[in-house]
Amino acid sequence: MGTSLELLRDGADTVPEGVATAVSVGAYDGIHLGHRKVLTTLCDLAVERGLDPAVVTFDQHPAAVVRPENAPLLLTDHEQRVELFDDIGLRWMYLLHFDEARAATTSREFVEQVLVGDLNAKLIVVGTNFHFGKGRSGSVESLADLGQELGFEVMGLDLFSEDDALEPVSSTTIRRALAGGDIEAVTAMLGRRYQVRGEVVKGDQRGRTIGFPTANVAFEDGRAWPAKGVYAAWVELADGQRVEAAVNIGMRPTFHQHADRPLLEAHLIDFEGDLYGQRISVEFEAFLRSEQRFSGIDEISEQLKKDVEAARAALAASPA
Repeated sequence: MGTSLELLRDGADTVPEGVATAVSVGAYDGIHLGHRKVLTTLCDLAVERGLDPAVVTFDQHPAAVVRPENAPLLLTDHEQRVELFDDIGLRWMYLLHFDEARAATTSREFVEQVLVGDLNAKLIVVGTNFHFGKGRSGSVESLADLGQELGFEVMGLDLFSEDDALEPVSSTTIRRALAGGDIEAVTAMLGRRYQVRGEVVKGDQRGRTIGFPTANVAFEDGRAWPAKGVYAAWVELADGQRVEAAVNIGMRPTFHQHADRPLLEAHLIDFEGDLYGQRISVEFEAFLRSEQRFSGIDEISEQLKKDVEAARAALAASPA
């Protein structure tokens, strides 16, 4: 234990000879508090039993293959998932290539090929709502039956709920809160601030002419973004420096009446420097106001001053 996470690729890699694992399986998009409950339980049990903790996940969300018209927007990219799995203490990440052929794999085939064959699983820990295999035909109960036959134990954990919550924590409820700009709820369900990453691109540079230069990040297709509006946020630069920011997400209706996609514009407070081409991370602290259209530059400038002060106040209450 204590070794950094290593990646295993579907159809190409297996755990080394002599290694036995405790495994969880899932899309694990967001790696929220419910996911963490499963994965930390997995790691604790692995330590007790002398097993390596491992996770089996997908190179794309299964819904993108089986029902692409309803595929969810993702809360984490591959890089973030790797970092979060590593932080939790997992030893192995088995990355399934999910396509139509994999979607047609029966539950028994999946267990025999991946869980037993490639990972030598002796314990499998999943949520009680877990389904797998062709047509989602496999369940916790059928997995336990296969375990008795093939030599592994199965543990199903109840879904995690916050105190007084109306429904369990899930990626779906987080996406809904994010789309509504409810950053406080998103942070509570994730157990950390929501984060997006991207390369700083050139905008129309109008902000710098009125004293509010911004680092602009284009929206990544397939990614979940907060609702249009203005936010207090922390921006982490490539060198690890963390800077307070007032962030606007929107179509910039004052100047771009026919924009075809939103843009993230982050004004880094009390910061000077050229960030073009740099990859930055934006962590959302608080929703400040909705997007609005202004009569002109003067009105925008006055509102931006208010936004910066509101961002300072929100971030002062929650240090980086």
